[in-house]
Amino acid sequence: MCFQTEALNKDALFTDETDSFRFPSEPEEGDEVVLLFRTGLNNADSVCFIEAGRQSEIFMTKSNSDDLFDYFEYRLKTGSDPIKYCFLVKKGDEICYYNRLGPIGQYPDAGWFTIVPGFTTPDWAKGAVMYQIFVDRFCNGDPSNDVVSEEYRYLGQKVTAVDSWDKYPDQFDVGCFYGGDLKGVWDKLDYLENLGVEVIYLNPIFVSPSNHKYDCQDYDYIDPHYGVIVKDGGETVAAEASDNLSATKYMIRTTDDSNLKASNEFFARFVREVHKRGMKVILDGVFNHCGSFNKWLDGERIYELSGSYEPGAYASENSPYRTFFKFTDKEWPYNNSYDGWWGHSTLPKLNYEGSEILCRYILDIAAKWVSEPYNADGWRLDVAADLGHSSQFNHKFWKDFRKAVKAANPDAIILAEHYGDPSAWLQGDEWDTVMNYDAFMEPVSWFLTGMEKHSDEINSKLLGDGETFFRSMNYHMSRMTTGSLLTAMNQLSNHDHSRFLTRTNRRTGRTSTEGPEAALEGISYGLFRQGVMIQMTWPGAPAIYYGDEAGVCGWTDPDNRRTYPWGNENLELIEFHRYMTELHRTIPALRLGSLKPLLTGDHLIAYGRFLNDSICVVAVSNHTNEQEVIIPVWQLGMKDGDTMSRVMLTYENGYNVGKISFTVEPGGVRVQMPPLSSVLLVGDRE
Repeated sequence: MCFQTEALNKDALFTDETDSFRFPSEPEEGDEVVLLFRTGLNNADSVCFIEAGRQSEIFMTKSNSDDLFDYFEYRLKTGSDPIKYCFLVKKGDEICYYNRLGPIGQYPDAGWFTIVPGFTTPDWAKGAVMYQIFVDRFCNGDPSNDVVSEEYRYLGQKVTAVDSWDKYPDQFDVGCFYGGDLKGVWDKLDYLENLGVEVIYLNPIFVSPSNHKYDCQDYDYIDPHYGVIVKDGGETVAAEASDNLSATKYMIRTTDDSNLKASNEFFARFVREVHKRGMKVILDGVFNHCGSFNKWLDGERIYELSGSYEPGAYASENSPYRTFFKFTDKEWPYNNSYDGWWGHSTLPKLNYEGSEILCRYILDIAAKWVSEPYNADGWRLDVAADLGHSSQFNHKFWKDFRKAVKAANPDAIILAEHYGDPSAWLQGDEWDTVMNYDAFMEPVSWFLTGMEKHSDEINSKLLGDGETFFRSMNYHMSRMTTGSLLTAMNQLSNHDHSRFLTRTNRRTGRTSTEGPEAALEGISYGLFRQGVMIQMTWPGAPAIYYGDEAGVCGWTDPDNRRTYPWGNENLELIEFHRYMTELHRTIPALRLGSLKPLLTGDHLIAYGRFLNDSICVVAVSNHTNEQEVIIPVWQLGMKDGDTMSRVMLTYENGYNVGKISFTVEPGGVRVQMPPLSSVLLVGDRE
């Protein structure tokens, strides 16, 4: 066969940090850890374990062989410190180092395999199918809690209740409300369960004046506009008013104790119902900054108007919250010289270094919502690397945050929004994982569409460049432990970027320049299905942005926040997503298995996932012509004469789930790839 040569066969070499090659994969301090390394059968003279920082080469023992491979074993005992390691393979005069980037010709300076004793990520989150909901745009289950037009002023304009659910978002959209709420999410739990969703990630739901709610007004309570309004009344903002002093209706709705308690109680019931169905709930935590409406600042004097709260730091120098913010001038009352995040006065930056009380308060909030009676299953952390005024404090805070959350709920996940290298926060004592922009969203978008994730740029050189795709993926994946990687949120779209279906039109633009209708023009369902294929078969937690599965398009913010099209869904796309989530959830290799790139070609990639007897192959061709592909599945352990079944084929006009059998001969399977297609094959041993 192709690997039985005198030279060292580097395609046969493999190990990783999954349970198949490291056990336990996430060890505790003091555990014995078994490491396995795979070579071609009788193709290596020796394999050595090398620990970073030490010159010694420790020979591994050949512990097992099968028809294709030899397996070398080394056992070590963990202490309290992380262990970084790689392997050295020798055959005659030939040597090869092997780290997380694969086989390399010299001693590595990066990409080490890493054991972090005691760093475990929640098992329920590994490979879990997630679903992100921007609540105002998902479903209106309770019209009685809707924001009413002119209820208050936000960013200098009166807020608007949108009459038509199908209306495109306005350019100035943050003060426009469609009426979606938690009751609407509850009403659609049957739909989400049937879709195969295992985790619901909610954009912020705490009291806030905007529809996105990334400008928190009160961390202690669910916004009654999303929850329950039991006490109403008051007046909308006066016609001639330039402030919110006459907005008594908004004041009652968001500050009255009965509304706040009822909304929290409703949320607790909601989570119980979600848990009853075997699903989880992740909350969005915005702790770097709050909003100018926040009760600690009270920049809109809403709480001053209510008469039942301590004075905010904007109103009084003697406010108990004075140190929660950094002021540059001493001009009270009504001091607007506070530090805003990126200079935005509506997003006052929280001054943690100046207030131990603030630090303790936010840590208590972090623990509160993952504890009884709410029992949320974790946090997604907004702009987490920006929190604080120094890197040193940022890391200290997230260490304290992890202790607080894990003490309250050891199985809760801590998932951060982050662009760039996250490794400094993934050392076992801060975050569990990240939203996976660098090791998923961006490489997938560039390879399939040639588009940057905002639709602001096109790069034809990256379109269809499979080598760059794998190189970029491997590089960024090597910066995370495998536990962090398997729990990372793998999204094609979200609330900050253009919809992936729109990116398939390979057209730059925004709604302000092209108009919202153009987001639907020239789209490719073939490319879209390819994206979903990669999303559901790549290591990590595939996260669907609400409406993507129903064919929703949209340029970047605010156009990406269109409403879910109830009654006008693309039912074929929804059914396709159901098939894909079921395959992801039921095939062990797709959830927890090893990943091995197999080949690249003209607008082509193929890779394998494998875990014990569960073996899968994925091939993606975004070529515009049909092509025949020979995939070297021997690298996954498939032998000549074995068979694999095709369980999904996608193409421009649809998809096919009819099973077709392929025989391995010699060392590979031969597959016909239609234009803009993808295929998933499963080994028949499973």
